[in-house]
Amino acid sequence: MLYNNHMITFDSLTLKAFTEEAKEFLEDARIQKIQQPTRRDFVFSIRKGGETRKLYININPQIHHICFMSKENELRRRIEIPQKPPMFCMLLRKYLENSRICKINQPQYERILELYVETYNEINEKIYLCLAIELMGKHSNVILYNDDTNVILGCAHNVGAEKSQVREMAGTLPYTYPPKQNKIDILNYNGEIDFTELSRNFYWFSTSFAKQCEGKNIEKLRDFVQLKALAPKISSDYKEFSLFEELIPEGHKKSSVNEMIDDYFTYWQEDEKFKSLKTHLLTLTHQKLKRTKTSIEKMQSQIIREENCDQYRLFGDLIMANLWGGKDYTGSIEVFDYENNQNITIQLDETKTLKENAQKFYKQYNKGKTSKQKLTELSEELIQTKEYLEQIEYSLLTAKNYDELAEIRPELIQEENSKAKISSATMPDKIIKNDFTIYIGKNNKQNDYIVSKLAKDEDLWFHTRNCAGSHVLLRGTNPSDELILECAKIAKQYSSGSTSTKVGVIYTKCKYLKKPPKANLGYVTYSKEKEIIID
Repeated sequence: MLYNNHMITFDSLTLKAFTEEAKEFLEDARIQKIQQPTRRDFVFSIRKGGETRKLYININPQIHHICFMSKENELRRRIEIPQKPPMFCMLLRKYLENSRICKINQPQYERILELYVETYNEINEKIYLCLAIELMGKHSNVILYNDDTNVILGCAHNVGAEKSQVREMAGTLPYTYPPKQNKIDILNYNGEIDFTELSRNFYWFSTSFAKQCEGKNIEKLRDFVQLKALAPKISSDYKEFSLFEELIPEGHKKSSVNEMIDDYFTYWQEDEKFKSLKTHLLTLTHQKLKRTKTSIEKMQSQIIREENCDQYRLFGDLIMANLWGGKDYTGSIEVFDYENNQNITIQLDETKTLKENAQKFYKQYNKGKTSKQKLTELSEELIQTKEYLEQIEYSLLTAKNYDELAEIRPELIQEENSKAKISSATMPDKIIKNDFTIYIGKNNKQNDYIVSKLAKDEDLWFHTRNCAGSHVLLRGTNPSDELILECAKIAKQYSSGSTSTKVGVIYTKCKYLKKPPKANLGYVTYSKEKEIIID
């Protein structure tokens, strides 16, 4: 996953603020359940004093962070627990489930959170383990090691000598801290501040935090690293967060450091999952559209070739009409073409009689006629499929959130029953106009719901002609011409022709709609339609 380069990353000072805030709850709490949705994120259910919180750990290089998830943000993150847990998750469950967290610690200046755990080994001896959560960009990792022996029991991902000659990470190896950085603690510094070198020269200042601090005096910078006057805030565009609201002019104030972390990174995870799924579904749609269009072109070419079959019937008729004057077993015969009023020469098979040659042409005619009929039927089916896929493509391009994409996904990926019962979450958009209601479908499932469930005989149905778009339903009796025109404009607005100068919108009463058997979702035929040109 490639996250937006506008977002800022989780730094050591944010971890320090989170650690101080979470310390009271985490220490002396019990780890009840451990889950690993992917190889880069973990969910720990932790209980203390009758309260259970979910500690979320993400070690994705671009979005690494740790926080307690709210129920709402857990849903927004779209966390899916695999049926078969990864090996490292099984290891963590073996050693840590039902154990007590006796201490938490952040090594000075490091982006590491240590959970020291009291548990028991196979022979019921009390042992102390440490879960080191390293939030260090591409080096982010989760390591479980024995605090007594310093020997690693397992890692989220191993680091061999080919990846790092300084610090290898794998089971049975000793756990060591990262090499110390050659930086200064600003609490012990009294000189001038060069803000262009602030993150490079001083601990606690990441590149993004240093940029936010530009122009502040050294006393204020010292207050920041001592976490004085904490006031977490996220910028209005969610490109930044800060522990100190004065560093972000406009934005959303948060009640805690944890809420700031949870909301900020949930926003980016949700955004990325939406974009990732949208790209994936559009790619599938484009592939299917390309194959369908290619098949249509091939069939149209074959149909054109089969157009010549009428000529075979004519040749057969002309030969049969000239049996009395022609000779058998000759290479050609000259006859008068009464349909085109001219003499023509027909090439024959010298090994056959005239009558046998005529029968041969009749067979070619019948074969071509049958082939043309079947190809035409298949071509019409493929054209319907193309229109259906274009409708899916339009729905994907206009989808605004993950839930809308999730409705469309079963049409492309057969993982769910696409005829599943419509829930309230999949209801079409609705506009109330006095005594009238206008429904607008955002995808094929909603379009199908409008036609099959909502529409009544006298309601009016609107759709753009010859381009993908939403089904629009006008419910109510005797609508005015102005309201009909407004619905036609809505149909144009919610279609792939929304930016075109002129678009035809057809409308008809719903009793004149028909859904063919086994038709695709949202596909209907119509009659007695009228057309409005929206300019």
